Amino acid sequence: MAGTLYTGGDVFDGTGNLLTNHAVLVEGDSITDVGPAEKFTDHAGDTVDTKGGTLMPGIADCHVHLVYKGEADPRGSIQDVNPGEITLRVLENAQTSLKAGITAVRDCGGREYLEFPVRDACNSGRFFGPNIMASGKMICMTGGHGNKNGRIADGCDEVVKAVREQIHAGSDLIKIMATGGVMTPGVNPEDAHYSADEMRVGVQEATRFHKTSASHAQGAEGIMNAVNAGITSIEHGIFMDQECLDAMLEKGTYLVPTLAAVQNIINNADKGIADYVVDKARRVFERHQESFTMFYKAGGKIAMGTDAGTPFNLHGENAMEMAFMVDCGMSATDALSSATSVAHSLMTLDDRGQIKPGFKADMLIVNGNPTEDILMAAASKNHRMVVKNGRKVDLP
Repeated sequence: MAGTLYTGGDVFDGTGNLLTNHAVLVEGDSITDVGPAEKFTDHAGDTVDTKGGTLMPGIADCHVHLVYKGEADPRGSIQDVNPGEITLRVLENAQTSLKAGITAVRDCGGREYLEFPVRDACNSGRFFGPNIMASGKMICMTGGHGNKNGRIADGCDEVVKAVREQIHAGSDLIKIMATGGVMTPGVNPEDAHYSADEMRVGVQEATRFHKTSASHAQGAEGIMNAVNAGITSIEHGIFMDQECLDAMLEKGTYLVPTLAAVQNIINNADKGIADYVVDKARRVFERHQESFTMFYKAGGKIAMGTDAGTPFNLHGENAMEMAFMVDCGMSATDALSSATSVAHSLMTLDDRGQIKPGFKADMLIVNGNPTEDILMAAASKNHRMVVKNGRKVDLP
């Protein structure tokens, strides 16, 4: 047998199954075989010892902002900064994530499309990095959440035009701001921003051109507007109520919880973050956890996402979101699936996120058994090796 055999330990397949004493054969950039270790006794090629550990799919983070580095004031950190420098930060953040086992990211709002060349370079293999989907500019109402960097659009016709602009610029998905948020001064997270009609035409236009969609949606009315419009994923979902939950279950809407965002603001409240941000974060903290737990207990589809780039929410620490989800009642096995097969499904990366023949060899080897102790996968200190497209990640 040619290729590289990863053998000696266990395998988490990405869909909830822990396979004990299994081996994985990789040829080129793909997985060609998975089976009990004894099946491969005649393997004559390279071997990687996974004894005492678990091989699992690489992790996907479905909500990041690659232009930011987790500063106390992210937007201020790139104001008046040379565009070339911002582009370099995007690449640096993407590669930092890859080294920490994050083999795919979905960028949910950048700066003047500066993240697009990095996306293209990483996806094509020109630079070594994670697979990147990018939304381009967030679409928001006048004065709405994200208005400083987003594409402001008011009224149905203007929303449709804004969606078309993102598609023309090369966006992989459309991000629409349904409600207020924590990071924008003078807006209330509970308030619906776009009307039901504005959300509907925006999502319909994205769908018409075969794009998935994501909505920053924290208040219940805005969540309902987005779900009824046919949004692919609800980001945050903080004030979800039973009506929202039922509608999301019926339509198969994903939730991307981003528990790390609020958690890291509160944990670093005394480090220069604006008072209004801290105040709103404290106000929504418990409700955010409650909404996550109710959606999980109801059997909703949860895809891991962190909002990495927001204050002290660092690229490279993305995987800790799994621990936050477990703290809120999710099983470790479900958290691992949320970060692998489910997250890749949301990103429409249909040949990644599972350890099975025919899938790309995006893999993470961790110490111990992460289905028993989620920190084996969540804390990068417990990572042994990251493999991307069959190649060991060994970035400086």
